[in-house]
Amino acid sequence: MTTATDKQAFHARLLEIGKERYHDKHPFHVMLHGGHATMTQVRAWVINRYYYQSRIPMKDAAFLSRCEDPQMRRAWRSRIEDHDGGVDEGGGIRRWLRLAEAVGLDPAYVASTSGVLPATRFAVDAYVSFVREKPLLEAVASSLTELFAPKIHSERIAGLLQHYAFADDAALAYFRQRLNEAPQDVAFGLAYVLDHADTQEKQDAAAAALTFKTDVLWSQLDALYSAYVAPGRIPPGGWDGREGVVGQAVSTEAAE
Repeated sequence: MTTATDKQAFHARLLEIGKERYHDKHPFHVMLHGGHATMTQVRAWVINRYYYQSRIPMKDAAFLSRCEDPQMRRAWRSRIEDHDGGVDEGGGIRRWLRLAEAVGLDPAYVASTSGVLPATRFAVDAYVSFVREKPLLEAVASSLTELFAPKIHSERIAGLLQHYAFADDAALAYFRQRLNEAPQDVAFGLAYVLDHADTQEKQDAAAAALTFKTDVLWSQLDALYSAYVAPGRIPPGGWDGREGVVGQAVSTEAAE
């Protein structure tokens, strides 16, 4: 069984994974947050990231379907509500579609998931399958990238506001809301993992799950960079840079 000292060391181990592997360090994000992305690149990011956002509540529903503890289900189901919202309004998915509209995309086109890169689909679907199939401890541990999300959301809000004409409170509502929602999710998930990873074997499995999730996030940006930055090779089925564009939103520094 783990001691308080063991928990502290394990917590530090989880934080080190984020320090080394979280996708805030990816060149695509550095380019985006620094105002050096063209609107085609911004739109490609919005289109592909939507696929990830849309699958989060499906991932959480898969988790809940395996969870026998009512208290655990009560705590976890708020994640679905945060993303799906109510019948008529609210929710992270709708806020993301407002961002899509702000960058000059047809929200219906984005919601159709047409043009999503094959590698994005593969990575995101692998994450949903991971949560559906792995032990609950590992499924919860994979969500702990939320530990590192507030920093990237804050940097993204500041960078987009500084560099892109489309950025305003409505367009960036998704990120501002996640700053409010994520701390509760993080607190619950981290406490669960620290309490239940009570052997070295379980700690290793939880750390591996978190590493897997960082790989899921990083690989999505690798796909975007390859398709829309360098070498600029869009794979079959990937967004062509034109379909679904209905507006003229521009960047203040990297307009095409």
